Amino acid sequence: MADFDYITRQNVRYSRFHDIRNLFFESLCAAEQHWFFVQGHDAYVNELYVPALSSLLNGIEATLRVTLHLLDKKPEQDIRDISPYRVLSNKLILQAHEVGMPVKYLAFNDEEKFFEHLSSEKPNKIDVEIVRLRNNICHGNIMEFVNVDLGPENSFFTPESLKVTTEKVLAISADWCEMLGRFRREHGFNHYDRTNDGQINKDLVLFDKIQASTKADQNSAK
Repeated sequence: MADFDYITRQNVRYSRFHDIRNLFFESLCAAEQHWFFVQGHDAYVNELYVPALSSLLNGIEATLRVTLHLLDKKPEQDIRDISPYRVLSNKLILQAHEVGMPVKYLAFNDEEKFFEHLSSEKPNKIDVEIVRLRNNICHGNIMEFVNVDLGPENSFFTPESLKVTTEKVLAISADWCEMLGRFRREHGFNHYDRTNDGQINKDLVLFDKIQASTKADQNSAK
């Protein structure tokens, strides 16, 4: 078939990103965090770049806020008692860095002064790129993505203008969640360990035993 129809093209796209989608589930194993990335991923695959980028950025913010809250909270505190004032910022990322969270994975590839900007203070404060992008996108400011190639009088915006940036943030999100998952596991937070080949074989043997036992019960009941 020379030309794929739309459904076939989408199936191919989904298969390419299937492992990344699973990574978010398996690395975080925390519904209040991983769904931002999973649905951001799904929106990207379906070429919905505005909600994709917004969701991924919200996911990064959620992982930082919730993980820091879990580190600080008292045993009797509810996980939902999270501070409404602790939002994505240089300060929040710096706090995460100070407790050992792998924040270097939040830097863009060409962001050489990430830690320098992270520590900057007023009046010379410079937001790191993930913070700057979140402050714009999640507050409805897409002006930097407006296309002016045909002149200011013919400027226009389409969601496709966000595609490249969304792909960069999706890649950052995958690395971030992979490494944050290890941090969360080390600190006893909910985490699903990826099964290795040995565990899969054990599970298959157990499944065969259960299946054989079930058949034996069915035969004896006849």
